[in-house]
Amino acid sequence: MYNFFFIPVKKCLYILVFYSFFCVINTTGNMQHIVIFASGTGSNAENIIRYFKNNATKSVVAVFSNHSDAKVVEKAKNLSVETVVFSKEELSNGVVLSKLQAFQPDLIVLAGFLWMFPTSIIHHFPNKIINIHPALLPKYGGKGMYGNHVHQAVLKNQETETGITIHFVNEQYDEGKIIFQKAVSVTDCITFEDIAQKVHQLEQEYFPKVIEQLL
Repeated sequence: MYNFFFIPVKKCLYILVFYSFFCVINTTGNMQHIVIFASGTGSNAENIIRYFKNNATKSVVAVFSNHSDAKVVEKAKNLSVETVVFSKEELSNGVVLSKLQAFQPDLIVLAGFLWMFPTSIIHHFPNKIINIHPALLPKYGGKGMYGNHVHQAVLKNQETETGITIHFVNEQYDEGKIIFQKAVSVTDCITFEDIAQKVHQLEQEYFPKVIEQLL
């Protein structure tokens, strides 16, 4: 009588363990990888990492930076995200591409990355590389238009609004297909720092959400 009940229970335990193991493997296999490129303080990168920290299907697997002393590198390490530091030569000669492939990215996110992205990487990951720009493109885009340079120009030209643009990356600065834009009024802004703060709030709110929708 004891054996009659014991055997089915034992089999059920085996089935339960096997099913749990299979689910773990299946979930891990479906994990979508995000790789971030950043050059500076990494406020957007940190926000994105935290946003996906407990996500079961999407994760930031690496942060690439062209500056070893950039704060983004320290922030990524503190959040247990692998970091890769590279030179301009490594970006252009295929070293970065090789390291990038090892992470099998489903999406590459430029979050304050200031160098031109090489054509070789763009062609290898078509429609998988996005950038955020602190203005409403096509206004205030192009080489040299980044960060406070943009906000100062917006203030100087007495614009009534500015915002953010998230777009795919192509071979030209800020000319890839636009994915998302969000505007904000700057009529009450006295300094370019006031404008920067408003734009930063948009970046923090919308950038992770757009990334999630793309995956």
